[in-house]
Amino acid sequence: MATQLWAVSLVVLASLIGAFGPILLKKASAKRLSKLSSLAANYPLFGGVALYAMGTLLFIPALKGGDLSVLYPFVALTYIWVSLLSVKFLGERMNRLKWAGIALIIIGVSFIGIGSQ
Repeated sequence: MATQLWAVSLVVLASLIGAFGPILLKKASAKRLSKLSSLAANYPLFGGVALYAMGTLLFIPALKGGDLSVLYPFVALTYIWVSLLSVKFLGERMNRLKWAGIALIIIGVSFIGIGSQ
């Protein structure tokens, strides 16, 4: 089965949406989680879980449009999104080693995409 462009696009979108999950979970971790009442009012926690779930739910229909061996490596883009979003929303810094890791992920995903044609 040839992998369709809409399926790849949907997986990339799902990875982007899912990448906001860890950002919100990180923000949720800064809040007090020892009491049930504080847990219930921890909106970043629920938002992070919801975004993870939304990313997964978008991934499922994309599987109809192509080979799993081609689509699943695109999930690795989540690591790139999380790194970039962490800089923007959490004030984290990127160093050369992190940039090299991002470059390797892009190269790896590109090889899989090229190899599937």
